[in-house]
Amino acid sequence: SVTVNLALAMAKQGLKVGVVDADIYGHSVPAMLGVADSRPTQVEDLIMPVPTPSGVSVISIGMLKPRRDQVVAWRGPMLDRALVQMLADVFWGDLDVLLLDLPPGTGDVAISLGQHLPSAEVVVVTTPQEAAAEVAERAGTMASMMHQRVIGVVENMSFLPCPHCTPEGKDHRLEVFGSGGGDRVAATLSERFGYDVAVLGRIPLDISLREGGDAGKPIVDSDPTAPAAIELSTIAATITGRGRGLAGMQLGLTPTSKF
Repeated sequence: SVTVNLALAMAKQGLKVGVVDADIYGHSVPAMLGVADSRPTQVEDLIMPVPTPSGVSVISIGMLKPRRDQVVAWRGPMLDRALVQMLADVFWGDLDVLLLDLPPGTGDVAISLGQHLPSAEVVVVTTPQEAAAEVAERAGTMASMMHQRVIGVVENMSFLPCPHCTPEGKDHRLEVFGSGGGDRVAATLSERFGYDVAVLGRIPLDISLREGGDAGKPIVDSDPTAPAAIELSTIAATITGRGRGLAGMQLGLTPTSKF
């Protein structure tokens, strides 16, 4: 949900954005973007990513399966091959931003990404609770071990604005999953890396956020004035405002054989 909404928020800024759904086992990005039943087009030796109404282009292993309900049950080498193909065999054109949605933790995909795209930057997503923060810290540390720079932390499901409060009590927050996870991850990674890793934003729990994901209409488009949409748009602006783009950069990959 964070990846697809950041992608759409960046596209609304006028940027050309691509999304790679690198969560091979849990590929939910196509459904969240409303293109779950779409298939990419092959042109000669390259695959054209699937366009979305928002202008974001996306590729996912879910789009390459014969059936939507088919299970992907691959081991490490196949995961690496799939990631390389979704990067190198897809004609992305000239992008301003390429976002990769990664599975949680420190598994094969995270290692492969570090090997193939060592100059990539990483946004660590956590929730406030202690258990999630520990996993996020390990993911951020893995990124640093693979020579990638962690540019910030996003705390998702940060709090629930009290639905019973009057406007005067609108700042009353219910901390459903506890508090402090994002700050802890940012502080720990800053200490480990020797540079500042900031908390980029705290996304509140929002029914519209869940509904938009299920309906294939992310909240930054479907309900842009919702608190979660505003926070996601602010995070996107913070990331893109850093001035680092893909202009003139090569992925450093060569096309491979097809699946």
